[in-house]
Amino acid sequence: MAKKFIPRDVSWLSFNGRVLQEAADETVPLPLRIKFLGIFSNNLDEFFRVRVAGLKRAIDLKDKSANQSFYEDPQLILEELNIRVIKQQKKFDSTWNRIQKDMAKQNVYIKTSEELNPEQQKFVSDYYQDEVESNVIPLILDDVRPMPYIRDKSLYLGIAMGKQEWQYETKFALIEIPTSQNGRFVQLPSPKDEKHIILLEDVIKFNLPLIFSYFGFDVFNAHVFKVTKDAEFDIDNDINTTLVEKISKGVKNRRKGKPTRFIFDQEMDHKLVEFLIKKLNLSKKDSIIPGQKIHNFKHFMDFPNVFKSYNQPLERTSFPHPYFKNYERVTDTILKKRCAALLSIS
Repeated sequence: MAKKFIPRDVSWLSFNGRVLQEAADETVPLPLRIKFLGIFSNNLDEFFRVRVAGLKRAIDLKDKSANQSFYEDPQLILEELNIRVIKQQKKFDSTWNRIQKDMAKQNVYIKTSEELNPEQQKFVSDYYQDEVESNVIPLILDDVRPMPYIRDKSLYLGIAMGKQEWQYETKFALIEIPTSQNGRFVQLPSPKDEKHIILLEDVIKFNLPLIFSYFGFDVFNAHVFKVTKDAEFDIDNDINTTLVEKISKGVKNRRKGKPTRFIFDQEMDHKLVEFLIKKLNLSKKDSIIPGQKIHNFKHFMDFPNVFKSYNQPLERTSFPHPYFKNYERVTDTILKKRCAALLSIS
């Protein structure tokens, strides 16, 4: 039997897919295509914070009336969402790969920590010590200590460390990327007529031997990940507390929201991935999504202006409906149409 309704959350993903289509459209200026990727990523983050979180709450409640509000079993909707999100992620990755090729045609390159020339290596080392080091707090992970608090909307560098002479010992660590303090993009010294940019996480990756110099590690496998959490805002019904106190409590409780999505670089050390999944209390039912090297693409809405000038597309303007062309107020038009309808009946 055909469905009478398309679940609202499935429909929303189709809307966000149209944003992704704009990023893939080669007739759109390159800076705007990059911005559309950022908009798509930011939209998807909010989707998991609110829409997916609501579905998971309905599943946990196991309440028939709550499930009926979705017009379908929330578990089935969630499974369909996960399939669609993974498909969109693949399209996102292929679109980003094409955009990078188009960036290269304008001599704009994003460099990783392994691709730096000697001059750039010195620049990155000096920049880290002068601008970034004071904002970096490395945290060692193990089974004994509890998992550090993972912030929603933040980007993290997950690190597996070892020693060449002793390959059987691996330690895990994480570093929160301080994008709010230092920004995400750093422009490097570049050859003539070229623009080289490095992301802040790669600045930190390049300096890992310095950061963990006291531990004697000389092998580092570092990749980014992020966690999206339930951002629903709950206000209790306690009559003994004021509205201000209820709101304050609700804001604090949002920090304890359950993870709704774990997305990571697919090249991350598999043991570290398993460790993080365990520590975050995630299961196979949760949205665990491997991706490419770059995450938190919302920052790309503020990508540096390093491209050739382009003609800004004309903005689409609204057009008046014929019924409202000669009237100042909507109510006047409605009353006129109503009177005309009554006269036709009589």
